[in-house]
Formats: sequence, structure tokens, C-alpha cells
Amino acid sequence: MNRPVQYTVADCMLIDLPRHTRPNGNLTVVENTVEAPFEIKRVYYLYDVPAGAERGGHAHKVLQQFIIAVSGSFDVTIDDGSERRTVTLNRPFKGLHIRPGIWRELSNFSQGAVCLVLASEHYDEADYIRNYGEFVEIYKEGVL
Repeated sequence: MNRPVQYTVADCMLIDLPRHTRPNGNLTVVENTVEAPFEIKRVYYLYDVPAGAERGGHAHKVLQQFIIAVSGSFDVTIDDGSERRTVTLNRPFKGLHIRPGIWRELSNFSQGAVCLVLASEHYDEADYIRNYGEFVEIYKEGVL
């Protein structure tokens, strides 16, 4: 039986996006399957996150995300059940690619921060793992 690919924190990469700098303002482009490392099927953004609030706190079985701080800053903690790493996103020309089967938590939002999320799949509640203990057990079993 073929096991699915089991990604680790090391497989989640910070990707530099192209910057076009002009005296009248800068431009960064994210194109489907070019800068974004997958076909984008859903786009959403988080904003007006209250001080001290956290977002995320889940993993996905199939969905991949590409997360960009288009304004302000926030931390993304990624976890594969044995290793954790925190990445600070604070530049609109850098994006974090999160693979399937990786737990993620977003925290430390600065005032006015806007978090743009490009997703590889449409919303599907069945794709979420929302309990960390369950996530660790599933990951250890090699199901993710």
C-alpha cells in the first residue's frame, strides 16, 4: 500500500515574490502556479484581529496554503508533530508555503495587519483537523 507523502516543517518554505519598485509605489505579483506553488482555488484575508488573538489552530489533510502579510506583521507557527518553527511574516513580498498535514497557528498580529491566504482547495470542513492531540496521533500513524 502506498502511504501518502508526509510533509515536515522543513517542507514549508518562505518564498520571495517579485518586487517591481517605482517612485510612485511598489507592485508585487502572485500568479497561479507561478509564484504560488499550486493552483489557487480560494483566496481570503484576515484583518482587524484584536490584540492577543490567535487564528488558525488546525491542520489540513489535503489543502495547501500560501500566506502573505500584505500589511503589518504576524507570526506563523508551523508544527509537524515533532518539530515546531515560528516564521514572522512582515514583508508583502514574502510568502510562506504551508504543505498539507502541517499544524499552523497565527499570532502576534500588529495593529492594522492584513493576512492574505491563497488556498489550493475550496472550503471543506472534512479537510480540517482541529484537535492538536488528534493531529499528533494521525501524523504518527503516517496517515497525513
